[in-house]
Amino acid sequence: MEREVAPIINDFWGRAEFPRKAVWGLRDLGITGSQFDEHGCPGMSNLASGLISMEISRVDPSVGTFFGVHSGLALGSIVLCGDEEQKAEWIPKLLSWDKIGAFGLTEIETGSGVALGLQTTATRDGDSWLLNGNKKWIGNGTFADVIVVWARDVEDDQVKGFLLETPAEGFTAEKIEGKVALRAVENAVLRFDNVRVPETHRLQRANSFRDTAKVLRLTRGGVAWNSVGCAMGAYEAARAYAIRREQFGRPIASFQLIQDLLARMLAGITASQCVASRLSALQENGKVSEQQAAMAKMYCTTRTREVVQWAREVMGGNGILLENDVARFFVDSEALYSYEGTREVNSLIVGRAITGYGAFV
Repeated sequence: MEREVAPIINDFWGRAEFPRKAVWGLRDLGITGSQFDEHGCPGMSNLASGLISMEISRVDPSVGTFFGVHSGLALGSIVLCGDEEQKAEWIPKLLSWDKIGAFGLTEIETGSGVALGLQTTATRDGDSWLLNGNKKWIGNGTFADVIVVWARDVEDDQVKGFLLETPAEGFTAEKIEGKVALRAVENAVLRFDNVRVPETHRLQRANSFRDTAKVLRLTRGGVAWNSVGCAMGAYEAARAYAIRREQFGRPIASFQLIQDLLARMLAGITASQCVASRLSALQENGKVSEQQAAMAKMYCTTRTREVVQWAREVMGGNGILLENDVARFFVDSEALYSYEGTREVNSLIVGRAITGYGAFV
């Protein structure tokens, strides 16, 4: 990441393009699907997997998001919800990057209400299914070879998962323009007009939103680690700047106010690392709950939001220049703060566990 991505990422981020060639080296490290141990997956600990996410995002959260979508959401959906034949066919393809994956859940008008408000439909037609509807904010959506599409079965009203190979008749992917965060991620609006998917491409162990939630429970921990990495990148850039930047004849790192900001940043990062590490330990023992994953995502992204603000403050006006890196972390943190469950929605998941009352509506 430091050798191949760091020197070029500001340029790609500014042009809103994904640096595909620069990230290809990640494939050869053998870290894809790190937390899984099936069909050639590395079988690393959950902590090791989290640290990988953290280190990627420490250099660039856009690349961290790409990796999380491909290695976590797409591959994880197949591991958790596919049958043995589907695993044997698809996991090696995603591990080798012969196929790049995406995860199609979020919709244009649904957002946080996706559990009950999923509008994309799946209609059984003989030995295949017809998908109709729209998805939005789908990372890797412009270039993915296989997209895990979540749709509501019109017959039993349950959410099911489908492996859509692209290109496909009736399917279009339109890149979302005008983003101010995670600009190097190629998010897309996906449209399905009677897109036919064979029954063999329906995830056989995904029969309700509870199965979708299994994937999200796993990957929310990954987002917590991504946000820790984002905070670390901002902190390191701000610290380096404070040491080299001089005012009034000495480095600003020698000023009390700057040291106070750096100390606050480091404390927030350290606390978030502890929360994410504890979540990884719970995952390792198979004891993690939905509310614990939600709390980790909520807490770590909130602390990251604070850290990147203080990092920009250390730099003064120079903090808004892309060339100084902090500006990229500053705005990217806003996307991490919102995706895979906003802070508010995750807080309500925790609140329901605390009180026994659901307060979503």
